[in-house]
Amino acid sequence: MKFKTVMIIKAIVCLGFGPLLLLVPEWLLNTLGTSYGPGAALTAREYGAALVGNLLLTWLARNAEVSVARTAIIWNLFIYDGIALVATLIIQLSGGLNVLGWGIVAVYLFFTLAFGYLLLPKVRTA
Repeated sequence: MKFKTVMIIKAIVCLGFGPLLLLVPEWLLNTLGTSYGPGAALTAREYGAALVGNLLLTWLARNAEVSVARTAIIWNLFIYDGIALVATLIIQLSGGLNVLGWGIVAVYLFFTLAFGYLLLPKVRTA
């Protein structure tokens, strides 16, 4: 998969979830089968802000040429999505989310593998 393609897909996913977490966190968290309260609202909105930041990064950097900066972006997103994959998997396995949580796990797995693939030496220079 090409760098630009992964970046556009990531931007679209962030566009889908970032605003929801910022504007209607209670609805989204209830849809996912988890509890909602002031702490959850704060965490959800902060996570929504992080997704909007990822949206801007992935969209604005989608045409980046091979460079140290592009490699740093790939590493950042690889680590970000890898940590989120582990965290979401732990929450999902502990029963913290309903069956829709597996979709979130799948999304993080996809991006972790995609950005990991882009870090391979032959792919990174393409």
